[in-house]
Amino acid sequence: MSKKVTQPQDYRYVVFSDEAANFSFLTRSTAVSEETIKWTDGKEYPLVKVQISSASHPFFTGEEKIIDTEGRVDRFNARAKRAEALKAQLGNKVKKAEKEAVKKAEKATAEK
Repeated sequence: MSKKVTQPQDYRYVVFSDEAANFSFLTRSTAVSEETIKWTDGKEYPLVKVQISSASHPFFTGEEKIIDTEGRVDRFNARAKRAEALKAQLGNKVKKAEKEAVKKAEKATAEK
């Protein structure tokens, strides 16, 4: 019995191009492409176009967004404060309703 080959056997040189950043690189890959490009060494290679690469990705270019953790903490504290105020306000309404219920009950028993 022979083992089934699971690894790709068609490695070849391929040019990956990030046209937005005007950046291309040559590497070995199994990526399939109908297009070709003439590389700097004068040879023609398959061309695979990519939308983002290390030349245009914010992580590699240093243009990544800095998370405003201080603002997040402030917003959280503000939400917690509003929730506490709402809880206190609802608690006051419940106490007031209980007092009114007690008054009604006393009034009803007094009328009997």
